[in-house]
Amino acid sequence: MRIAAVLHDRCQSRKCNKECIKFCPLVRTGVECITFTEKGKPIISEALCHGCGICVNKCQFDAVKIIGLADELKGEMVHQYGENTFRLYRLPVPKKGLITGILGPNGIGKTTAIKLLSGTEIPNLGKYDKPPSKEEVLEHFAGTELQDHLKNLYTGSIKVAMKPQYVDKLPQSVNGVVRDLLSRVQERMNVREAAELFDLTEVLDRELTKLSGGELQRLAMAATMMKDADIYFFDEPTSYLDIYQRVKMAKIIKDLSADKQVIVIEHDLAILDYLADNVNVVYGSEGAYGVFTLPRQVRTAINVYLDGYLPEENIRFRDRKIEFESSPPRAEWNTPDLVEFDSAEKDLGGFKLTIGKGAVKIGESVGIVGPNATGKTTFVKMLAGVIKPDKGSLETTVKVSYKPQYISADAEGTVRDLLFAKAYDTVNSGFFEGEVLNPLGIKHLMEKDVGTLSGGELQRVAITLCLAAEADMYLFDEPSAYLDSNQRMNAAKTIRRMMEKTGRSGMIVDHDIYFLDMVSDSMMVFGGEPGHHGIGEGPLEMREGMNKFLSAVDITFRRDADTNRPRINKPDSKLDREQKAKGEYYYSSS
Repeated sequence: MRIAAVLHDRCQSRKCNKECIKFCPLVRTGVECITFTEKGKPIISEALCHGCGICVNKCQFDAVKIIGLADELKGEMVHQYGENTFRLYRLPVPKKGLITGILGPNGIGKTTAIKLLSGTEIPNLGKYDKPPSKEEVLEHFAGTELQDHLKNLYTGSIKVAMKPQYVDKLPQSVNGVVRDLLSRVQERMNVREAAELFDLTEVLDRELTKLSGGELQRLAMAATMMKDADIYFFDEPTSYLDIYQRVKMAKIIKDLSADKQVIVIEHDLAILDYLADNVNVVYGSEGAYGVFTLPRQVRTAINVYLDGYLPEENIRFRDRKIEFESSPPRAEWNTPDLVEFDSAEKDLGGFKLTIGKGAVKIGESVGIVGPNATGKTTFVKMLAGVIKPDKGSLETTVKVSYKPQYISADAEGTVRDLLFAKAYDTVNSGFFEGEVLNPLGIKHLMEKDVGTLSGGELQRVAITLCLAAEADMYLFDEPSAYLDSNQRMNAAKTIRRMMEKTGRSGMIVDHDIYFLDMVSDSMMVFGGEPGHHGIGEGPLEMREGMNKFLSAVDITFRRDADTNRPRINKPDSKLDREQKAKGEYYYSSS
């Protein structure tokens, strides 16, 4: 089976010579295999296309995809948005008492699947020009678990609650203070109970527009869980949260699943591994198609995803494995210090930050961990020279490039215009293209307007801009936010590789343990009393820093026997107790 997809957001027909139609062999013989719409976008006839791939190779914007799929998928399409547009095959089925995880890259139908399963959209079974009725949909899925689910959904026998993906858009759709929003959904618990459970007591009377990303995430989770529903959908429930809050959120969701059906989309693999019972891996091609596999036990599913190969289906969906080192990165550095900083303090009125003495070596990548509101971003801003300390000195003579925590699409023009205006010589070099632009997938974004970029696309552009600047030290504040699991691993490897090959140093603030494990040579640990007093220590040797950090979180990690990836031990399990007794919170052999 052959499908054709045209990615309209990439297609720039006004800037090309319409090579797709000019070089098509069938068009040259008079067969209308490719035509153009009134909007200037190509339409490819899948019935006539021979799959030669010439149009794919000739399109300078990579907007055309011709893909061969297994014939077994022919009758399994559940949704298609239009001709030559994205199509989705199969759907996961929620199960009572279990947490079903969904794992896959962005742009291959995870959020679409949730919309179909929650009743927000009706599956059109590929008949986008004449959508079927609900009765026809149920008849199509007759005799399957999915039919039972959809029947209960369409007849109103079950209620659904859904936590949206982009919580930062919440203030744009809801006015007022936190208490007002929560008071509208008091079903399973009241406002006071929800505020205590989700740490929202101090912000109950605060305007939504003044909430941080973590506060908005906890608010969205509270509003969803307060509803008395039968099925709960959580789309990326841990973005913006620190590791403490992520583990707590995972425990709350696990408690909820005891007598409810729960489906979770999550890109933090450590949390997904800790949270989910079964996982449906989704493979496909961004913007073209997505296929849900059968559910697997969570450990097996994540290992399959990292390996990039589905043994039962004999399908390889990634060229290379995502690999983890069998032991923490090298601890001893023989390079000179690039930056030395003395003890410093900063009082922001109600919050005080204290930083101990430390140093960052040339070529070293330092991971920065700790709870939210303990001064990590403040420290990075002091190093970047954005703010000055009240006592001590963090002033450096080195040149710094800084990627802030919150990024905005306020630049005009295309991504190409932005990158070339900031650092033309660097971006235009073959080295930078091979080490940064290609791994981060920036090539496909070059002709997009900056104002139209999604959160993940904007994040990748921000990382690229940071690395493109000529600097001695690169500071990244939460570079994994909005990136899917695959993009996070690519970003971590890109940052680390650039530090090693250019001899530059990096400091990376993040909450994703997998990301930090791949990018860091040493750790800087923040603690104290969140929102009142932050204390920063380090950089410390990797094992020492992670042990200090994880002991405060009260969780232990082990290495997976097959992939060497970090895995959170079950609380109070035999391995958890043994590692805590030894004081080894950071990895044990699986």
